Amino acid sequence: MSETATQPQPPLVVNIQYTKDLSFEVPNAPAIYTVLRTAPAVNINLDVQVRRVQEGQTVFEVTLTARAEATIPAADNGAAEKPMVVFIADLSYAGIFTLTGIPDDQQEPILLVECPRLLFPFARNILADITRDGGFPPVMLGPIDFVGLWQARRAQAANIASPAGHA
Repeated sequence: MSETATQPQPPLVVNIQYTKDLSFEVPNAPAIYTVLRTAPAVNINLDVQVRRVQEGQTVFEVTLTARAEATIPAADNGAAEKPMVVFIADLSYAGIFTLTGIPDDQQEPILLVECPRLLFPFARNILADITRDGGFPPVMLGPIDFVGLWQARRAQAANIASPAGHA
């Protein structure tokens, strides 16, 4: 008589990952292609959002959002007043994660650090591809310090919760 041993569940499971939203625009086309002589300045904004998929379960959607906005200075585009937008790329890349056996007080760093770290290479590739396919040098995101982002978020939340001078 053989007993079936149940395999322990891993503490973190990636159920699925997907492009939740993707937008790429070149608001000054076709003129931008005639004035662009050097690589544009690219400003990157990243954010991580987490939401529970269903109450009472430890299944979460983690969304890594990236916005890349490229501009060239006014002096380089013939406009006297303001920089010209080269392109704007917005990406929301998400994953559904199941946490098993992780205490509630230890879930936050996993959801805001480890999960985005797993999603990042895929989001980085999509952003590089979409900018290259738009006719520009690919935006290659460097490594991201998700621990630092998480700590900054916690510090900001602590400052909002207890304004300066009130403990």
